[in-house]
Amino acid sequence: MYFRPGTHKEVGLSFNPIKAIISPRPIGWISSRGEDGSVNLAPYSYFNAISEQPPMVIFSSAPHSNSSHKDSIRNVIETKEFVVNIVSSALGNAMNITSGNLPYGESEFAAANLEMADCKTVSVPRVATSPAALECKLWKVVELPKPDNANAGIMVIGTITGIYIDDKIIKDGKVDVTAFQPLARLGYMDYAQITKVFSMKRPDVK
Repeated sequence: MYFRPGTHKEVGLSFNPIKAIISPRPIGWISSRGEDGSVNLAPYSYFNAISEQPPMVIFSSAPHSNSSHKDSIRNVIETKEFVVNIVSSALGNAMNITSGNLPYGESEFAAANLEMADCKTVSVPRVATSPAALECKLWKVVELPKPDNANAGIMVIGTITGIYIDDKIIKDGKVDVTAFQPLARLGYMDYAQITKVFSMKRPDVK
């Protein structure tokens, strides 16, 4: 099978398969604060680390049908701060609740019955029960190429300024992901739960 982007239905695929092909993807559970003080929490499946030095991350959003972007984008542009909260398997249902389209200013923290915790380097709170969180300052906002008959997406690039890790998930000086089993995004409405880890040593090239 071969096809060009946007023509998947012509070859018998009911849904665009790109997200299923590029998987698993980490979930960026982004908390942000607007100029009015309201706090937002929303998951993004287009999220990843892009640099170790300096430590940087990205997440991106396509506009909703009403031509507006998620509240997170608005908040980050306004206050230039955000937090990436890591989604453990235990927080999966809460994360899913925060993906709902609440009116601006209504708290996803309250809707999902989540506690906030203060951060050290940003004014944005983190999810108190998240196993790890990355405090970020905005570096750049990039408008992505505009597709036909749609509005352009927005990519946010942030620099990590602080890192929180729950002491319970650290073993022998390393983060043990099996201790909290992070969720990953697949295609469609599917998710994966990381329960098994294995190592491979890089070959020595002489």
